[in-house]
Amino acid sequence: MSRVIRVIGIGENGAAGLSQETLERIERADVLVGGERQLAFFPTAAGEKRTLKSGFSAVVEELGRLREDKDIVVLASGDPLFFGIAGYLSAKLGAEHLDILPHLSSVQLAFARLGESWQDAVLESVHGRPMTGLAQRIDGQNKVALLTDDRNHPAAVADYLLHYGMAEYDAFVGEHLGGPDETYRHYTLEEMAQGTFQPLNVVILRRRKGADVLTIRRGFGFEDAEFHQRKPEKGLITKREVRVFSLSELRLTERSIVWDIGAGSGSVAVECARLAKYGQVFAIEKNEGDLANVEANKIKFRTDFPVIHAKAPAGLEELPDPDAVFIGGSGGELAELIRLCASRLRTDGRIVVNAATIETLHDGMKAMQEAGLETSVTLLQTARSKPILNMTRFDGLNPIYVITGRLSVEAPDEAAGE
Repeated sequence: MSRVIRVIGIGENGAAGLSQETLERIERADVLVGGERQLAFFPTAAGEKRTLKSGFSAVVEELGRLREDKDIVVLASGDPLFFGIAGYLSAKLGAEHLDILPHLSSVQLAFARLGESWQDAVLESVHGRPMTGLAQRIDGQNKVALLTDDRNHPAAVADYLLHYGMAEYDAFVGEHLGGPDETYRHYTLEEMAQGTFQPLNVVILRRRKGADVLTIRRGFGFEDAEFHQRKPEKGLITKREVRVFSLSELRLTERSIVWDIGAGSGSVAVECARLAKYGQVFAIEKNEGDLANVEANKIKFRTDFPVIHAKAPAGLEELPDPDAVFIGGSGGELAELIRLCASRLRTDGRIVVNAATIETLHDGMKAMQEAGLETSVTLLQTARSKPILNMTRFDGLNPIYVITGRLSVEAPDEAAGE
């Protein structure tokens, strides 16, 4: 008969922080699995010790086999379900095969030392993962808890936030919380950027009371003039009215993967990153002269996403398959771009093309239909008010065709059940 795998969270004080019953479970285990630091707390445990370093998938498969006739204990830091191994084990082996005994998490301890509630905190982790996208995920939040590692340490976090102009935050850093070497203190971001920290730490960011409310940008569809842009005439930028409609056609979720091809000033990529803050956005632009504007807009609007200097379709092969593709410029490769993007599009994905001429409209529609996409077109003809003496007149903007291609999910055949 198979047995459950016990996943036990331990704190910085090791065995001293565990109940007698839990200690006995660890000592009796046939197999004891954990990181080197966790295993070192239990030198007298009689069971076979296995160190978790990498290659989790193979280890988990073996645990699934071993549990048939062995008592297995997996050791983890703090709460194993908070950015920990227990979630992975549950997904792979099934929650019914686990017995999880959590310890206090480092975030709980940090807020306890701070003397502040944390039910309203945004919880983020850059432990073992890149910081890319952190700016848009925490922008405007009043309270953020951040798990770090020896690469994305508190000083690196401070440099990152200052780069994106997020100086309205103060920080609290707790190191080795719950252990004999525990330390904690408050920092400004400038101070934290100069600091040296122990590898086991947690960062709490708090937005200062009275911080300029203008640092928080709300909604989407920002004015054209707010973006850095190259200006031969009226600016190489997707106009606000067209941008807003195109964004609605992309049908983004918070976790969408987006390609912005022909990014220009980056206005669409910026807006996509703010909407898909837990997803991934990639801006592809062939003109080197526009890259500086994209980077400047990333900083101004606090959005962090990769910018690829290439003429698409070059540069697309390494990107993850998209949920949404916006094509603002094709460099004469529209048909090939649509064909390639359609072949990579994820289920229920969309491609949106902005066309200023009827020739581009024709080519775009034809390419989408040949790629098997459900296609629709909206002609946008908009005008903006402009004062004249004590009155108001309207200036018309150039008409734009917005072509939308959808990778349809076919309905079940009604005759299939007959």
